[in-house]
Amino acid sequence: MTIGRVQEVRTPSVLEATLERVTFANPQTGYTVARVDTGRGGDLVTVVGSLLGAQPGETLRLRGRWGAHPQYGRQFLVEDYTTVLPATVQGIRRYLGSGLVKGIGPRLAERIVDHFGTDALRVIEEQPGRLAEVPNLGPKRTRLITEAWEEQRAIKEVMVFLQGVGVSTSLAVRVYRQYGDASIGVVRAEPYRLAAEVWGIGFKTADTIAAAVGIPHDSTERVEAGVQFVLSEATGQGHCFLPEDDLLARSVEMLQVPASLVRHCLALLVAEDNLVREEFPGAPGEPPTVAYYLVPFHRAEVSLAGGLKRLAGADVDRMAAFGGVDWDAALSWLRRCTGVDLAPGQQDAVRLALTAKVAVLTGGPGCGKSFTVRSVVTLAAAKGARVLLAAPTGRAAKRLTELTGVEAVTVHRLLELRPGGDAAYDRDRPLDADLVVVDESSMLDLLLANKLVRAVPPGAHLLLVGDVDQLPSVGAGEVLRDLLAEGTPIPHVRLTQVFRQASRSGVVTNAHRINAGRPPQVRGLDDFFLFSTDDAEEAARLTVDVVVRRIPARFGLDPRRDVQVLTPVHRGPAGAAALNELLQEALTPAAPDRAEKRFGGRVFRVGDKVSQVRNDYDKGANGVFNGTQGVVTAVDPVEQTLTVVTDEDETIRYDFAELDELVHAYAVTVHRSQGSEYPCVVVPLTTSAWMMLQRNLLYTAVTRAKQLVVLVGSPRALGQAVRATGSGRRHTALARRLRGRPQPLPGAA
Repeated sequence: MTIGRVQEVRTPSVLEATLERVTFANPQTGYTVARVDTGRGGDLVTVVGSLLGAQPGETLRLRGRWGAHPQYGRQFLVEDYTTVLPATVQGIRRYLGSGLVKGIGPRLAERIVDHFGTDALRVIEEQPGRLAEVPNLGPKRTRLITEAWEEQRAIKEVMVFLQGVGVSTSLAVRVYRQYGDASIGVVRAEPYRLAAEVWGIGFKTADTIAAAVGIPHDSTERVEAGVQFVLSEATGQGHCFLPEDDLLARSVEMLQVPASLVRHCLALLVAEDNLVREEFPGAPGEPPTVAYYLVPFHRAEVSLAGGLKRLAGADVDRMAAFGGVDWDAALSWLRRCTGVDLAPGQQDAVRLALTAKVAVLTGGPGCGKSFTVRSVVTLAAAKGARVLLAAPTGRAAKRLTELTGVEAVTVHRLLELRPGGDAAYDRDRPLDADLVVVDESSMLDLLLANKLVRAVPPGAHLLLVGDVDQLPSVGAGEVLRDLLAEGTPIPHVRLTQVFRQASRSGVVTNAHRINAGRPPQVRGLDDFFLFSTDDAEEAARLTVDVVVRRIPARFGLDPRRDVQVLTPVHRGPAGAAALNELLQEALTPAAPDRAEKRFGGRVFRVGDKVSQVRNDYDKGANGVFNGTQGVVTAVDPVEQTLTVVTDEDETIRYDFAELDELVHAYAVTVHRSQGSEYPCVVVPLTTSAWMMLQRNLLYTAVTRAKQLVVLVGSPRALGQAVRATGSGRRHTALARRLRGRPQPLPGAA
């Protein structure tokens, strides 16, 4: 990356060169630092500027000015560029062999050029059928190459159009794959569709495009799209709806239009059934709350409340045998099977799960939730009940399998989610189950919880297990907390007794201290440590040293497999982004025998720990979901794919253009760690993350560890995290709906 002021030469110049490698690229702005070969011998030349869409191997005609950087020397400052197809045999061979055209690698490129010479590119363009003349090039590979060439050409056209408004290469590819040959027409005529229909393009990018194609600043089309984007952003922050005043304020600030225009567009959106407006009575002496929902979230909330009530009040009971059971005898039999006496709270939870059709089991670490679940499953199986176990993540499902001896799967796999997000199991085709147990239920967001409840058959029992004091779900809602709210008809048991064995763990003891608002004990323990520093950059360096050197030396843990860094924030000196760069360099550095792919500002290498950042229902058997972790196992420059094996041992392939769905996961935010458990967690706490330092965040981080917790950073930041109780509840009406009268379900929920 260039730093400092570049002395420009004012005379415009044209430079024709082959792009050899990209040193740095900012995917948001397109600003790129690259090295090019002018073909005149000598060293490579550094070029800087917007090279959006340019790929290594391409010949570029660059227009700009020469300049001199005080540290990096002579550079060419690019103002714009065009792609030029190479004309020499050597250039064509290099171009085709660079991986630009999917399906053609260096060896095949050599055979094609050997056969057609300088006509090779013209043949692919105009007479692709002639590729069959190349020895050992069959019809299937010929067809794939032809399709890849056509797609690349079409994407280039879209890219040229989008380049002027700063849309990155990967987003141009997504636009083309969404709309095909209609891409440019959609972008010109309906740019706001991009924000709703193309992942990665938000309202601001669509708004920039709209301004470029002449859509007025105060058009109803713009304001309606902006209001829906504000609500969509709010669901990303966990809210199911926004109160009217809040929605108005956010929309006016973002759109810079009068509130009267926003109100007018809100009315239009409600009339067009694009938003739902609902009024909730206020507390005594307070005005009512006027709530605005995006339609899918309103339908899901109404559907979930109604579904839970119907399950709880079903006339049939698939586990009726437990209605008249002799519990003393049953618990004595269970004691003989397990060799363990259940505590009174655990006994209550077992009875509740097997007699109530909907129940919640909550409690902190070391309080016996897992053994209680095992006891429930053992007794249910003894009566011949069909038991299904699930959890929101692969790691949590694996742990549930180990604890109970019964196979558990992810909720997504249980429901067999299909491309588009619909479930194979729902009210019309319910699961074949008498008892459904879902662990780590604090992770269930509104949409997934609704899909789950719809799939439970009438008369079956649903037991939701989780720690309500952890962070709520990444997605919208706080389902577990709403079910436990005062006055809701959902029965629950909260386990509070910490068992003797667990009480000897510093991890468990300190988790409960933190949850009670008391500082953790950080001295004299062999499984809980604090490395103190007040400097954020020093905390980052110390975190890397702890992960890479100290923990493996002292405890024999593998730094990639067994240790997870959990940060309060993504940005900043000790945030996930910066730590991932440092940890990748330490654990998976560049090497001649290690394949890699540069994408935007990141480099993915074989062996990298990665995480999915969006729900993608089109990948894998039942989709790949936000937070899914895995390891990069292959990078194929010919097929332009990167392969990841997930924590569920599923092999997922990503096209290079889809790599914005992945981030490195040596360090992840605490929010993204929910449902996972690791032998060791390392938590950097710095005052630079002050606004995110909250008790439930620190508590969640600590409870992710099975054996060892290491805190790194400022004692002052640690104190703030223990004291701060959070920034308020999410906007959700599930508890209100559960307390109220049953409501009819919308047909499309």
